[in-house]
Amino acid sequence: MDRESLEEMAKGMENFTYSSGLIEGVPFPKALCDSWDTIYNFGAREDDVLIATYPKAGTTCTQEIVDLMLQDGDVAKAMRAPTFVKVPFIELVLPKPVKTGVEMANDLESPRLLKTHLPIELLPPSFWEKNVKVIYVARNAKDCMVSYFYFQKMSKILPDPGSWNDHFSTFLAGEVPWGSWFDHVIGWWNARDKHRILYIFYEDMIEDPKREMRNMTKFLNINLSEDVLEKIKDHTSFQAMKKNPMTNSSAIPSSLMDRSVSQFMRKGIVGDWKNHFTVAQNVAFDEEYEKKMKGIDLTFRTEL
Repeated sequence: MDRESLEEMAKGMENFTYSSGLIEGVPFPKALCDSWDTIYNFGAREDDVLIATYPKAGTTCTQEIVDLMLQDGDVAKAMRAPTFVKVPFIELVLPKPVKTGVEMANDLESPRLLKTHLPIELLPPSFWEKNVKVIYVARNAKDCMVSYFYFQKMSKILPDPGSWNDHFSTFLAGEVPWGSWFDHVIGWWNARDKHRILYIFYEDMIEDPKREMRNMTKFLNINLSEDVLEKIKDHTSFQAMKKNPMTNSSAIPSSLMDRSVSQFMRKGIVGDWKNHFTVAQNVAFDEEYEKKMKGIDLTFRTEL
């Protein structure tokens, strides 16, 4: 996806109005729904690596880390293209002439690194048929909610979230694009022993990046020295990625992502929810959390 294609698409989106649809009860952009058969029939390859997350759960950072691992820590190779180009988002569907995520993935030679936000029950079956390795990153719902709010405000291809109070209710009800956070994290958690899934937590990545990187290299069967891991850690720190034009979305026209509203790489911390949740919202959230997560042996940290 070159700059010219993005600019052409940006012009084509001048009168764009977001509309949504449902796939098995999960809300998605209508363009995705209209292309669902092509997405669901995506052809995975045995040596693919898939990064799966709920939106705003540390996806870009994980993409960059794993790409560097596959490039043996070569930063120059990691800078070959923006993250959204070198790691296709398989369910991405934008106005022409931009290729769909499926088309971008099909153009890549193996081994491919791919990305999805799909809940596990909607993942294309070929990923299981080919026994693909999946790294799933989960982030606590409170920080996810805040990050998603700002992303929806700056993204022109997603619905306006309205006020913070509006977004709080919509998110908690699972009525945002890609659906319920609860269903997403629980679905992938329950499948981790049935498929080749490494389930990691965003908070753990913030607390001790190299520990989580070692878990990833072991899972991917990649041998990297401590020096290389240190280099990857430095290159994928939040501050480094915020300055990196390959990761900070600056390659995307402002007509698609309005960085005057919010930065794509905004804070990258654990606990920012405290700056947004009212006392009443926190009580309401905790009550819903207890209800939805009852009986699930899955624990999240909302502060470090």
